[in-house]
Amino acid sequence: MVTSYVAELEVSVLVIIVAAVFFAAMGLYGLAAPARLVAPFGTRLDGAAGRSEVRAVYGGFGLAIAAVLGYAAVDPEVRAGVLLTVAAALAGMAAGRLASAFDGPTAFYPNWFYFLVEAVAAAALFATARL
Repeated sequence: MVTSYVAELEVSVLVIIVAAVFFAAMGLYGLAAPARLVAPFGTRLDGAAGRSEVRAVYGGFGLAIAAVLGYAAVDPEVRAGVLLTVAAALAGMAAGRLASAFDGPTAFYPNWFYFLVEAVAAAALFATARL
């Protein structure tokens, strides 16, 4: 029984670390290269205000989420709440992409690729929150 709990804990922490690395990478990329981050979506950043928005939403938010996920990996008392919150945010992002299907067809990359990433990550975090 103890071995099973340890295995679940290891899987839980692994899922959290993978999600944290994803958010950290997104955050760093968003801070360093905001125009390149949004270019695949057909978005152009023509001024400092646009770059600031991408740095805030992708950069700062991504790093903040990575940090709280890191904290959840080491503190079981906050783990479920953090995981549910991040999972809900990812599910909301995926739902927003799904809603865009009513706006017209989009290419698999980037829209549907990130839809799958967000939906799978949300499901994994929801499941992990229950462990």
